[in-house]
Amino acid sequence: MGRLSEILQLARARAEAQQLPYAGALTPQEAHEVLQLAPGARLVDVRTRAEWVWVGRIPGAVEIEWQNWPEGATNPNFLAQLRQQVDREVPALFMCRSGVRSHKAAELAAANGWSESYNILEGFEGDRDAAGRRGNVGGWRKAGLPWTN
Repeated sequence: MGRLSEILQLARARAEAQQLPYAGALTPQEAHEVLQLAPGARLVDVRTRAEWVWVGRIPGAVEIEWQNWPEGATNPNFLAQLRQQVDREVPALFMCRSGVRSHKAAELAAANGWSESYNILEGFEGDRDAAGRRGNVGGWRKAGLPWTN
C-alpha cells in the first residue's frame, strides 16, 4: 500500500470512529502529504478575508469564506463558489482556524457530491493554550508547514 492510500485509510478510520459525515479527518501534516501525493487535491481555506490578511495564507489554497467578517454571517454563496473552484472528483481538504468551520464545510461538500471531502484537524492555528492563545498547540502553522504573511 502506498503512502497516499495509508494516509487516506487512517483519515477514513477516524471519520468512521467519530461517525463523521464526510470521507475523513486529517492532521495538518497528513493533509500536506496528501496535497503532495494526490494530483488535483485541493486545500480549501474557509477562514475569513481578515484571517487570511492578518494571520496568514497557505500558498495554492482555494480561499472561500465560510462566514464573513466582522458580522459572522454564513456565506450564502459558499456552495456555488466551491462548485466553481473545486472539482468534485478530487480530494477536497477543508481548513479553518481550529477545525470547527471546516468541519461544517466538509459536511456540506460531502452532502453535495464531494465524496472525497476531508476536514483538517487543528486548523491553521490549532487549539488554545493555557493562556487562551492560539498558535502554540497544534495547527498548520505550528507544524511548520508552508504559509505566508
